[in-house]
Amino acid sequence: MLRTALSTVLLAVLTPSTPMGDTLYPHLGQLGLNVTHYDLRLTVPTPGTPDLRSDTTLTLHAERDLPDVQLDYSGPAILNVTWNGQPVPHRRAADKLIIPLPLPAGQDVRLRVTAAGPAGGVPDPTLNITLGWQSVPATPTQPGANFTFSEPDGTRSFIPCNDHPADPATFTTTLTVPRGVTAVAGGTRLADHPNLDGTHSVTYTLTTPIPTYALGISVGTLDTVRRPDLRIGDQHVTLTDYFPTSIPDTVRAPYARTGDILTALSDWFGPYPFSTYGSVVVTPDLPALETATLSTMPVRSSRERVIVHEIAHQWFGNAVPLGDWSDTWLNEGFATYAELLWTQAQGQDTAPLLRGWRDRLRPGTRPLTATTPAQMFDATAYARGALALHALRTQIGDDAFRAFLHTYARTRAGQPTRTADMLHLTRTQLGPEAATLLENWITQPELP
Repeated sequence: MLRTALSTVLLAVLTPSTPMGDTLYPHLGQLGLNVTHYDLRLTVPTPGTPDLRSDTTLTLHAERDLPDVQLDYSGPAILNVTWNGQPVPHRRAADKLIIPLPLPAGQDVRLRVTAAGPAGGVPDPTLNITLGWQSVPATPTQPGANFTFSEPDGTRSFIPCNDHPADPATFTTTLTVPRGVTAVAGGTRLADHPNLDGTHSVTYTLTTPIPTYALGISVGTLDTVRRPDLRIGDQHVTLTDYFPTSIPDTVRAPYARTGDILTALSDWFGPYPFSTYGSVVVTPDLPALETATLSTMPVRSSRERVIVHEIAHQWFGNAVPLGDWSDTWLNEGFATYAELLWTQAQGQDTAPLLRGWRDRLRPGTRPLTATTPAQMFDATAYARGALALHALRTQIGDDAFRAFLHTYARTRAGQPTRTADMLHLTRTQLGPEAATLLENWITQPELP
């Protein structure tokens, strides 16, 4: 995510129930529960309103004996819950959906939850916005729209889930909307068929596991712009962007560089981890968000540098998920540094970027691991994270740095990743001097 305004308010850490063990969000997730796949069916009867009908089937796997199943959920009223097809009791408490049945270690189960009603939201920890299912009411000049904006924990506002990045999963998403309305989700489109009631249903699939917050959905009156297919070595990537019909060409223009950006970043990071990519532009004044294969881009963020940043997150954040929210610099530092790599690829001077990152830290910095939610997306996570990578690159040289990035992106794909994992790889692949340099950037109170 590229955030342009940050609060200085420090939020209190909530008391855990059955936690994943996150440092900053101990109430999220259930330790030992692995959701491997979400089959999500959403019906949006009136775009622009919060009304939503959901039918979600979760494929669950227990990695340890679980006395019950506790999912994160603060969404519409639940109508029914089944366990391998059989109705089961359930209750809601403290933003959890609790199914009081044991799930022994190694066992799989299919849990189906249906719900209907207005989708609520989750307050963002640092910005004055609400996360989750977004509703943009219709106006005399613009039809209504809906989209998702969930980092860090807003997906629970509209579906039950293990809402923590350490449990990435694959998704099948079917959206049913009125005929004439465009519905798009992350992944590859499988089908679009009309229904007898004047709606149509569109299905997308994501076969690379992603964190729940990275699920992108958008519904509205949108122009679909299909770009020429991109070939990067043996890879074939389809490129499609979506724009509200009112969006002018000046806002749309930077997205034409998407293929060039993907090609340049693939050289540094290795193969692009998905088979599709694009952006959907939204009108509310929000930050940009790296929703997987379908970045969510507000009008004011429709600039080349921001597009680069969100594309880089497809590797770092989406394909390589965080193991703990305290390590957001692993996402934001890499995505910020990608802006320098793109600048260099254009033959432009990178010195102004480096100076700008230093200037952002002049009011003060901190060690890279966040200790409060307010630090997750502060200047240190972005600028100091990027400078740490540049310091490592300067010490070891471009060839070794490129090889390191390829290895990191490949070996950590789908693996919940902590700062310690990156330091271990640095030590084993680049040696103790490189590891010591990086560790100083990570741990020293002042800027090295």
